[in-house]
Amino acid sequence: MRTIDLASTDAAERRRLTRRNPVADPRIRQQARPIVEAIRDGGDAALAAANQRYGGGPARGTGTLAAADMAAAADRIDPTLLGALEAAATAIGRVHRDQLPIGLAVSPIDGVEVERRWAPLRRVGIYAPGGLAPYPSSVLMAAVPARLAGVAEVAVASPAGPDGTLNDAVLAACAVGGVTEVHTMGGAQAIGALAYGTETISPVDKIVGPGNAWVTAAKLEVFGVCAIDLPAGPSEAMEIVDESASARAVAADLISQAEHGPDSIAVLVATSPAVATAVTAEIEGLLRRLDRADIIRASLEKNSFIAVAADEADACAFANEFAPEHLGIHTADAEAIAGAVTSAGSVFVGHYAPHSAGDYATGANHILPTGGLARSSGPLSVEDFGSFRQIQRISEDGLRSLQPTVSALAAGEGLTAHQLAVDIRFEETP
Repeated sequence: MRTIDLASTDAAERRRLTRRNPVADPRIRQQARPIVEAIRDGGDAALAAANQRYGGGPARGTGTLAAADMAAAADRIDPTLLGALEAAATAIGRVHRDQLPIGLAVSPIDGVEVERRWAPLRRVGIYAPGGLAPYPSSVLMAAVPARLAGVAEVAVASPAGPDGTLNDAVLAACAVGGVTEVHTMGGAQAIGALAYGTETISPVDKIVGPGNAWVTAAKLEVFGVCAIDLPAGPSEAMEIVDESASARAVAADLISQAEHGPDSIAVLVATSPAVATAVTAEIEGLLRRLDRADIIRASLEKNSFIAVAADEADACAFANEFAPEHLGIHTADAEAIAGAVTSAGSVFVGHYAPHSAGDYATGANHILPTGGLARSSGPLSVEDFGSFRQIQRISEDGLRSLQPTVSALAAGEGLTAHQLAVDIRFEETP
């Protein structure tokens, strides 16, 4: 990992360090577009052809699975894994249940009432990465909040492994999370099928869930046809550390996110070079114990860096500029820094708060903004699975009170039909 002294960086260099883009390479978007359009125009036949060409399709049949198939997979997996999925779902439920939005009605003047009423989406699609690297935990992170929100139909799309079948752990997570249907399909074609529908797959109102660059590109292509969550970039970890930190724990947190892929990003923000040196040494030692050491090394060498900050205030300011997906705080006064963080997807405070606990077990959502989007967005939540209706009630006296305001503004904008729509209600019937 290269080392950068923040005190010696100018504004332009800080922008280069902190500004990145979660949106897929434009070339990938150009290549994903015709795949999505083919599904739109060709339905099931185009989907089967795309699955055959790009991978992710079923060994046989349509690859559509129902509740019985999910339940059978839950029976097949190791009971310990099933118990872990159930425990994770319970924790997610407890954290997300109180996120249900509450409607309200406001009367700005007598005779006028404006109500905000929340309603769940009818049908949601979840993309669950699969194939060689299945993520059953991501199924739970999306399905449990969706069902709590009141979504009636939750469809999962997940690519098959090399044998043409879906991973049993993913299917079991679907059963635990209350998913209503599963479709064996992957990549851009899966997003196209969820968005546009086919002869056998109904279109969804919104697509959520992580995926590779092709999935992200396809989600951006269908945005507008249906809603999406956020474009998902590579996984990110940032750690703020001082001399009180456990170098080994910090190293473990960094590499736990770097193992997602060679494009993952790990950033160490240290208040002294000595701390950074200690963490680097621990990383080298820990890599010898890990199966995905080559992937982690690629991530650390290609995308990651160490930033030496003048003090904790400088470290926190840099973190807010970077807006990481995961932010760990390993300092003597970690709560103070946590209170000053304004831009991070999920914040982990102290020695006993590893990122992986949040990824799997705390109940906090791990579908998080990446690429700096944490400056303006937060974790996936119950609110993402519905929207507000705006309802207006106006009495005769209320409208009479509003008439001068409407008349003046309509005249100012030259929209006389707007004024007429109010005035006509007070004209005598001919």
